[in-house]
Amino acid sequence: MSLDELADKEQSSSEEIQVAQSDSKFRSLNPGPIPIPAAPSIRSLVDSVSDERVDVMASHQSENGSGSISTASSTVSSLESEKAAYEYLVQTPIKSTDAHLVEFSEAMRTVAKALRRVAEGKAAAQAEAAEWKRKYELETAHKQQSKIKGCGSCVSNDLDKLASQLTLETSASDQLGCCGKHGICSHEVLQDVVPGPIPRPNHKMVGRKASFKLSWGCNGDKNGQHKHDFVSFEKGDITTAERSNKQILLKWESPPQTVLFITKPNSNNVHVLCAEMVRWLKAHKNINVFVEPRVSKELLTEDSSYNFIQTWDNDEEIKLLHTKVDLIVTLGGDGTVLWAASLFKGPVPPVVAFSLGSLGFMTPFPSEQYRECLDNVLNGPFSITLRNRLQCHVIRDAAKDELVTEDPILVLNEVTIDRGISSYLTYLECYCDSSFVTCVQGDGLIISTTSGSTAYSLAAGGSMVHPQVPGILFTPICPHSLSFRPLILPEYVTLRVQVPYNSRGHAWASFDGKDRRQLSPGDALICSISPWPVPTACVMDSTTDFLRSIQEGLHWNLRKSQSFDGPRD
Repeated sequence: MSLDELADKEQSSSEEIQVAQSDSKFRSLNPGPIPIPAAPSIRSLVDSVSDERVDVMASHQSENGSGSISTASSTVSSLESEKAAYEYLVQTPIKSTDAHLVEFSEAMRTVAKALRRVAEGKAAAQAEAAEWKRKYELETAHKQQSKIKGCGSCVSNDLDKLASQLTLETSASDQLGCCGKHGICSHEVLQDVVPGPIPRPNHKMVGRKASFKLSWGCNGDKNGQHKHDFVSFEKGDITTAERSNKQILLKWESPPQTVLFITKPNSNNVHVLCAEMVRWLKAHKNINVFVEPRVSKELLTEDSSYNFIQTWDNDEEIKLLHTKVDLIVTLGGDGTVLWAASLFKGPVPPVVAFSLGSLGFMTPFPSEQYRECLDNVLNGPFSITLRNRLQCHVIRDAAKDELVTEDPILVLNEVTIDRGISSYLTYLECYCDSSFVTCVQGDGLIISTTSGSTAYSLAAGGSMVHPQVPGILFTPICPHSLSFRPLILPEYVTLRVQVPYNSRGHAWASFDGKDRRQLSPGDALICSISPWPVPTACVMDSTTDFLRSIQEGLHWNLRKSQSFDGPRD
């Protein structure tokens, strides 16, 4: 072996010995897992470790000389970093966070409970709506079957007599009704008994009602628009049949015997006219007269000769009025017609409304000509307008398994849901059958019939709709969205309006402007078309009376005529 190789070998072996010694010394100084002490012990530990490391580094440098300067410098840097870490621990002592963790977990648990409650409430609401719809469809089908069975004995001779006066039409849907091609019979519309207790015998009550028929007619056959089908199939294509200006005609099969008078209160003119009409009907037509208890008391106080009038004593007798009254005469405005309709929870007799109010969208008859008007109505036939009503159910959040917790409410004009005296906006979730419609944020919502389209819905920006158009108006009140426009939905849908759990305040529902009820978060309101419409008599026909009412009552499109002295072609 050469001298150079021997020198290199000795140098490498000496370096290995030095490294091994330094490693062994550092391993002897390296403690085990250091527990986290309090702040003063950390300070003393830092000082002791620093002194020991400095002494070791000095002895290490003296033993190894200049050859280990680089190793010492790296050791110093690592020592400084360790010292900085210990100083950081001294500056930021560790605190216990158990209390904060407990508080945070409780908050998360509260949020989870709230979210779970909202999800369960929404699922339960949807399930209730679906169940209500199913029961409603079953009830409607059952009623249709009972109508078909109960009206199969109608005779077709009277229809032939009426056909000589008017050209009649029968739709495909009418042929499934009680009389085949006759249209709608009084057995179907007015003589179904509302479920309830058996009435007590009353000799003053009239036991038999006058029967009548409703038929669909047009204004003549010159235009050829008298097809029997609304929808026809020609050569495999679906086409809509031509439809005429149809009117619904009422013809008495037996003369009416009983008339109910509903009058506007606190009006001397109405009171005088009512007394005169009651006496005339009894003297010249031999008609039995029913009046409200208030009117009966007033008339008997003035003159004892009015002892022939009849009235009712309790709510149970009001439920049976439709089985005894053939005709309703109202003296007042549209509000009087609404009050008369609210007395009947089931079928409603034909209404003859005399105009004695400020606006008369549903009161076409002039009071000055009451004798001629009543003669025409009592003799018949005359045109009527079938005005649909809304059937409303309030479902409370507390009733988890009950479908309907309160009695149904029937309205002729509209249902209004508003914020009441609260300063918060209404927040409502709206569903149409099983489909989500929208969330209403604003002053409220109006669900209106087509008869009520000229009332609150029109003031809120809704459209005027002919009362014979089958539909439900969905009109927001001052919505907080410019794109929220009113809707007209088909009459067969079921609307559900629910106050969500995260609503800031309560909502209030009013039915035809009265019977105001509070809706709390979780409560819902279900609306659908009632099977019992309100038939109102017409002076001319449904369309003519409607157009005249908006022209005279609203001055619709009234302006000065354009002058004739302008430029000419």
